[in-house]
Amino acid sequence: MTPFVFDTTRSLVFRRAAAADLAGHAGAVLGKSCFVVTDAGVRQLGLCDAAIASLEEAGHTVSVFDSVEADPSRTTLMTAVDAARAAGATGVVGFGGGSSMDVAKLVALLLGSGEPLDEAWGVGQAKGPRLPLVLVPTTAGTGSEVTPVSIITIGEEEKRGVSSPVILPDIAVLDPDLTLSLPAAVTAATGVDAMVHAIEAYASSNANNNPLSRMLAREALRLLGANIETAVFEGGNADARAAMLLGSMLAGQAFANSPVAAVHALAYPIGSTFHVPHGLSNALVLPHVLGFNAPEAAHLYAEIAADAFPRLAEVEGAQARCAAFIEALHGLSAKLGLQTRLREVSVPEEALAKMASDAMLQTRLLVNNPREVTEADALAIYRAAW
Repeated sequence: MTPFVFDTTRSLVFRRAAAADLAGHAGAVLGKSCFVVTDAGVRQLGLCDAAIASLEEAGHTVSVFDSVEADPSRTTLMTAVDAARAAGATGVVGFGGGSSMDVAKLVALLLGSGEPLDEAWGVGQAKGPRLPLVLVPTTAGTGSEVTPVSIITIGEEEKRGVSSPVILPDIAVLDPDLTLSLPAAVTAATGVDAMVHAIEAYASSNANNNPLSRMLAREALRLLGANIETAVFEGGNADARAAMLLGSMLAGQAFANSPVAAVHALAYPIGSTFHVPHGLSNALVLPHVLGFNAPEAAHLYAEIAADAFPRLAEVEGAQARCAAFIEALHGLSAKLGLQTRLREVSVPEEALAKMASDAMLQTRLLVNNPREVTEADALAIYRAAW
């Protein structure tokens, strides 16, 4: 058996209303001065109110930074670091979607270690230590609560990542109730994002692709495929919401150890240049990247096709089942009400060449793709998606 390493969050709490007892689950880890990183939308909806009250009632001092934006910038990150330092933070809570959790990870790292951000970029460069860190997701998609990755936007368009087990949190608190108010479009996009994580983890050519990641990816696809439509069209269905949150987490554990590839690499320029949400960016290129990969990975996609779409178990032959899987994914996006063409999210055709060039900068992702992607290939994929 090929050697591998599997890293994940040390402790997981999964139950309804778990966030309302954040002090009970994580107070001892966080210390006296808790710094909560979130966004204005989460704050306005009151999603973190019960968690903050729980900490304060237990005697903790709580400071809140609620200025995280989608695709958070370096400026936002460093502003949060300064605020946490001024508050004398002893522990950090990331409360929200992937952006808030990503900022929280690096706030904890930079305050705890004092290392320069520019020395932490890349894989395995962050040394630590970090401040105690607890993550509470409010969407079912990123899996950031169990991944050692944080993505920050540098300048106008470049996305840069820190990838290190050092930034895995001490505790992840998964409360399905926090996802009940997610709009249908967000539920759909983040749900497809989680499916992409599972698919790319399963087919990753990374040397650390391993039996645990593959097992988790398949269970994630079973949960996500069976529940995504219900979660989108019956948003108050607590069982479907719980299944989506669990599936997202399992997919996160999978790709945290068997990293994602070209779907994400080609999605990043869409998000950074045209401010398309990350999950939707993935959905827009997903079928076209899988179609490109099929000559090398059809057997892998055929193995997981029926996990997401049980009816595909009846399709015989790896090539035919792979093709049916790709078509089913494309059809799912349309059924969920997501845009399916780049032109539908205001990406002009003349931008495709630069996007292809920008995608080539995502070398840490492209090396994991089951088929080598050239700039010409990336451009052809974008054209197919346009």
